[in-house]
Amino acid sequence: MSTLEQYTLIGHPLGHSMSPFIHKKLFAMSGRKANYTLTDIAPELLASREPFLRGMQGFNITIPHKMAIIPMVDALDDSAKRYQSVNCVHNQDGRLVGYNTDCDGFTLSVQDYPMDGKVLLIGCGGVGRMIATEALRAGADLTIGIIPQDQALVEAFLAETKAAMPAAKVRYAYTTDIDEPFDVLINASPVGMYPKVDACPVPDRLIDQADYFFDVIYNPTKTLLVRKALERGKVAKGGAAMLVLQAVRAHAIWYGAHFTAEQIMFIITEMEAQIDAQNAEM
Repeated sequence: MSTLEQYTLIGHPLGHSMSPFIHKKLFAMSGRKANYTLTDIAPELLASREPFLRGMQGFNITIPHKMAIIPMVDALDDSAKRYQSVNCVHNQDGRLVGYNTDCDGFTLSVQDYPMDGKVLLIGCGGVGRMIATEALRAGADLTIGIIPQDQALVEAFLAETKAAMPAAKVRYAYTTDIDEPFDVLINASPVGMYPKVDACPVPDRLIDQADYFFDVIYNPTKTLLVRKALERGKVAKGGAAMLVLQAVRAHAIWYGAHFTAEQIMFIITEMEAQIDAQNAEM
């Protein structure tokens, strides 16, 4: 009799996560008998939970463990090496291999966008820096819009980036000072996230001048930025696709799963409906 495979998401604090909802749907679609749980681990306890984690077939990692997990794994995929950040681990016959599937979630979400054009990225936290690197790898002429308190952070990132990619076209500016057209506008800041749904990371003049929009936020399912873009007839997507697509990539890593575009869209739509229903109850 086959035993139930065990997978989990580790982080702290975990609060409400959509990960079990997404992964359980993917396991069901694959006909795979597997259990997916949430495991809240305080930072000071991470090392002591290594035996527990080695008992899993695979696991996902969220804040604050994406870098702290690195000494615990036996090998890093190129994606994880590039960002020094791991959000997916596969137990390959007792060997833990770390991956970064966040970058796959992003690149697959915007695969039909002109990412080799002029791109404006708002925010330079962890996800912002990953998106900036992927945009530059795609050949973007990149502007990073920041608030003044992020200046040291973005300058350090630019120095690292120029060293690794000397030909990269990248600069930064205060978001309030930017007034020019862009092919793609991406929000990687928390501005507009539930419950502060009435906030927009950029002024209307920038929305008027851009063509394609992507917001990493998935709650609300349509941020004010996405709604304003859609009202103007632009192409705009929220972050639900990125979350589902990084999970799809994890299943491909764990056991070679393949899902159709229709199956993936079904999960994205179901997830968005679940989020909307939860918000309506609040």
